[in-house]
Amino acid sequence: MAKFSDIIGQEHIKEHLRNAILTGKVNHAYIINGERDAGKEFIAETFAMALQCERLNRDLDIYHKKGGQDTHSKEQETVIEPCMECHACKQAITRNQPDIITLVHEKPGTIGVEDIRNGIVSDVYVKPYSSKWKIYIINDADKMSVQAQNALLKTLEEPPEYVVILLLTSNISMLLATVISRSTVLNMRPVEDRIVRRYLMERVHIPDYQADICVAFARGNIGRAKHLATSEDFDNIKNEAVRVLKYAHEMETDDFVETMNHISEYKMSVDEYLDILLIWYRDMLLIKATNDADSIIFKEEIRSLRERAGKCSYEGIEKIIEAIGKTKSRLKANVNFELAMELLLLAIREES
Repeated sequence: MAKFSDIIGQEHIKEHLRNAILTGKVNHAYIINGERDAGKEFIAETFAMALQCERLNRDLDIYHKKGGQDTHSKEQETVIEPCMECHACKQAITRNQPDIITLVHEKPGTIGVEDIRNGIVSDVYVKPYSSKWKIYIINDADKMSVQAQNALLKTLEEPPEYVVILLLTSNISMLLATVISRSTVLNMRPVEDRIVRRYLMERVHIPDYQADICVAFARGNIGRAKHLATSEDFDNIKNEAVRVLKYAHEMETDDFVETMNHISEYKMSVDEYLDILLIWYRDMLLIKATNDADSIIFKEEIRSLRERAGKCSYEGIEKIIEAIGKTKSRLKANVNFELAMELLLLAIREES
């Protein structure tokens, strides 16, 4: 857990949560919606720690006794941070704060009605142990069954004044409209590439060429960029991708499918790996259109990119890019993996 200032990007969410703490207008339910690895848990835990921070709550009491208003300056905004030093903060840092409760569910991939009843409904009327608030964090809230959501809805309709429920989801459309309507929805936004790049170079300490690949791959997802940048398998992932990209037009179907199946060994999903293929073909399109080597991501593969670009038409490269997008959609729709890969390889062969 850390401070709001350690959250990269998401200024609109930070401002909203800080202002809620400052004014005391904290809602009883928030939905933080964003991609996997985008930092939802980090935001939720920081908000929870700030709500429980003893020093911050004392400072806010003084502020309001002096006539604090609903609005605040940028100077005041920076004060809305967990102190990291009080007893409550230290407990939160070690995940031992008794009034910050992360829901644990028995079956992976689903949150059932009993999980909600046992973890929240039966517990909400027990007053906070040592804090002003009692905060529940539900990761993967979009995996709640309809019955589980209906069980939670009763609490959302008449919550005790000290309860705050944080629902973290990657697919808000899976939540009931009644649950959404009783919550404050905070949608995460892609972080600007320049901010992600600076973060990777200054805080993760990776070279610029590696940062460029991670930034392009992450598409504004700071967690995904950091994961790739800190992976011990980074070079292996990149080299394997380049090998496939250089020779995909010559590969047999079985070899291509087997290669794609082995991606999980690098703790990477096929969908993420397909994003790397997209970057390669976009580089190829850029080289063909402008011959500008400074703007591409795979700079160290410029010779191979130029060679492949010379053998493909603009339309052919665009069709391959389109085919990769279709493959991602097919896999999300649970189309047979081998069939999806076979169709992709066929498209690459036809246009290479």
